Parts: sequence; C-alpha cells; structure tokens
Amino acid sequence: MAKKKGLRSVVMWIVGVLVSLAVGFGMTSGTLTVPYLGSIVPIAGWIVIIGAVLGVILAIVDAVN
Repeated sequence: MAKKKGLRSVVMWIVGVLVSLAVGFGMTSGTLTVPYLGSIVPIAGWIVIIGAVLGVILAIVDAVN
C-alpha cells in the first residue's frame, strides 16, 4: 500500500509541475489574462515558471540527499 501512495504522490507532483508550467507560459505569452492586472500578468507568469523549475531542482537535490 505504501508503494501506491508513493506512486500517487509522484504522479500528482508531475501533474502539478506540468500545470504550473502551462499556466506560467500561458501568462507570459498573453494567452492567459487576469482582468484588471494586464500589465503584471507576464511578470507573474515568469515567477510561476521560475518557481516551478526551482521546485523541480530542489526536489531532485532532496531526493539525492
């Protein structure tokens, strides 16, 4: 049962990373917009992308140690 829970966690983590990257790239390209925050959305998109990449790097470093 522990393996199923671990596999489920990994799958959900991968899905979360992919969704955050999709949202981040959508915000930077202008495909996704937020009403009343038009000029800030591309900056927020880059923050999401950088956060997702840093999260992946930190998770890999944590798994190695």
